[in-house]
Amino acid sequence: MAILEVSNIRKSFGNVEVLKDISFTMEKGEALSIIGSSGSGKTTLLRCLNFLERPDGGSIRVNGEKLFDAADAATQRDKEVRRKRLHFGLVFQSFNLFPQYTALKNVMLAVELLAKETPEYKADKRAVRERIEAEARALLEQVGLQNRMQNYPWQLSGGQQQRVAIARALALKPDILCFDEPTSALDPELTGEVLRVIRSLKTDERTMIIVTHEMEFARDVSDQVIFMDGGVIVEQGDPAEIINNPKEERTIQFLRRFSGNE
Repeated sequence: MAILEVSNIRKSFGNVEVLKDISFTMEKGEALSIIGSSGSGKTTLLRCLNFLERPDGGSIRVNGEKLFDAADAATQRDKEVRRKRLHFGLVFQSFNLFPQYTALKNVMLAVELLAKETPEYKADKRAVRERIEAEARALLEQVGLQNRMQNYPWQLSGGQQQRVAIARALALKPDILCFDEPTSALDPELTGEVLRVIRSLKTDERTMIIVTHEMEFARDVSDQVIFMDGGVIVEQGDPAEIINNPKEERTIQFLRRFSGNE
């Protein structure tokens, strides 16, 4: 059974239809890269999956559970949104770290807030906090920041801040980890360190959706690639085929523009 089933998702802002019947599926452990020009609908799609935006139509299922169905009002209750978001970890273009907290605290914070609602926390706060801190330390070590845990965001490079953001997303143990152009705010020399972390997550068989302009990375890491244009999926399939030998004219033109070969 697919871990993610996206069916006929539509989203408009006013009279502008940004997503038009978007459908795809993913298996557990797959990496899916989404490429396309600015304004093609890539970020809006991630925001719909994470319920930062409510789709106007279609449905979303994770592990067979219906998280959203435009035809079913019961799936659209605001009180359920926070629970549904836990299925998706989202790493933004900008790092969105809390400047008043250390790297370690940034990773722990959301997990602590959720834990406070559990009987376990009420029974033994200290033990729960110690466990959360140990898990956060392990995640920061995983992304190569074992010596930066007590640093504040302003004391970290852009690449280090984005790695903290990745650790923070992982801390909530999402089913699917989503990246919205995670290197677009970085200088070229810092891009590689973030991409290396994402590559390592692929090795760990994390299920990931990556919106990216890093074509070589998308080709090498992804199990499938989607090219979007004008709110629709123009082409979808094997990464090497899409990027090296696209069949659709819109894909060909995009890749030519992107590579500067026009």
